[in-house]
Amino acid sequence: MPNENLHAHGQPAVPTALQQEGLRDTSPSTPGNDHEQNPHNQVLQIDTRTRLGQGPRIPVLAVVAILLVAIVIGIASRHHSEKELNEATDISAVQTVAVIHASSGAASQELRLPANTEAYVDTPIFSRTNGYLQKWFADIGQHVEKGQLLAIVQTPEVDQQVQQAEAEVNTAKANAQLAEITSNRWKALLAKNAVSRQEADQASSDLTARQAALNSAEANLRRLQQMQGFERIYAPFSGIITARNVDIGSLIQAGDSTNTHAELFHLSSIDQVRVFVPVPEVHAAAVHDGEQVKVTSDAFPNEVFTGTIARNSRSIDSSTRTLNMEVDLENHDHKLLPGQYAFVHLPLAAGDNSLTLPSNAILFRAEGLRVGVVRNNHVHLQPIEIGHDYGATVEVISGLTPQDDVIINPSDSLAEGQEVRVAGGTK
Repeated sequence: MPNENLHAHGQPAVPTALQQEGLRDTSPSTPGNDHEQNPHNQVLQIDTRTRLGQGPRIPVLAVVAILLVAIVIGIASRHHSEKELNEATDISAVQTVAVIHASSGAASQELRLPANTEAYVDTPIFSRTNGYLQKWFADIGQHVEKGQLLAIVQTPEVDQQVQQAEAEVNTAKANAQLAEITSNRWKALLAKNAVSRQEADQASSDLTARQAALNSAEANLRRLQQMQGFERIYAPFSGIITARNVDIGSLIQAGDSTNTHAELFHLSSIDQVRVFVPVPEVHAAAVHDGEQVKVTSDAFPNEVFTGTIARNSRSIDSSTRTLNMEVDLENHDHKLLPGQYAFVHLPLAAGDNSLTLPSNAILFRAEGLRVGVVRNNHVHLQPIEIGHDYGATVEVISGLTPQDDVIINPSDSLAEGQEVRVAGGTK
């Protein structure tokens, strides 16, 4: 039996749903099997009173609502992000600072001054005669005792001069003896009135002149003998040979400190050393002779030496504005060497009401020294007056109290009334 949903030519019948949308079958119908009797007479009729596409509206409204909710959420999220960004910008615009409190009581402060170490006795050794170096007996670093032979200088010219002087002395002695005999004879003849007094006085005067010539010849001989004695060079005191500038066969010329090339040896006594310290003028009052001070050296970072202020120049050098101070130290172990760099720690007495503040908390302004003090999260540039400068710290004698919150490492652009935030809390 043919399918009821197909027309006579095999075309599919209009679905029932289409009929529900306004298409109705207007062909005449007979009772019973209408489609079987006249399948070609069926006609589709469109109901124009019904609009196509009119169906359920709930899914469209749901989509619109979802879109509206997404838009609202996006706008709210963007507003929240802008608010957080503005808050972060405002927070970043406020400078964060670290604060400290000035410490009271600076009595234990000390002034660390650079110093030069020198041997207690230090001298160059020169030759007092000309010649050639025959032999030397001491070299650098060697300890010598006072009177120890250091070198021998050959002086052939001086030796010849000594011999000549000895001959001149003998001649002068002979002349003096003859003049003495002659004077005695004339005195005897004068007593017998055999000669005149004038002749007797001339003989006596000749004796005196001959004796003076003898004395002169003997003095010249002694001088040359002393020059000959300088052929042997001895240590003037016990110490260390720090320089030897000659060798065997070197030409030796008599010299002094003005001719540095003539120096044979350099001798230093370092059992005790002197440390000379230039003390700034503002701290000159802290220097007291006889006071013990600490001395340190970078060569011995873990050791502290104790010295005594031996003396000071009691005069301010006009070119450096410093007071020259000498500190003496015992150095039997020879740890400290001449020329070594050292530091003298000079104790300084602070005022009763003074405070101590790190140097990196001070602002140098045209109107004077200032420090940044935080009050109610705002900066106040407080004028201060300093006393002693200890290097890393300074003594503040007025302008601060121990309760003030002082900004450490302030920026140069720090201004009066500027809003700040204190690291670790609010002030």
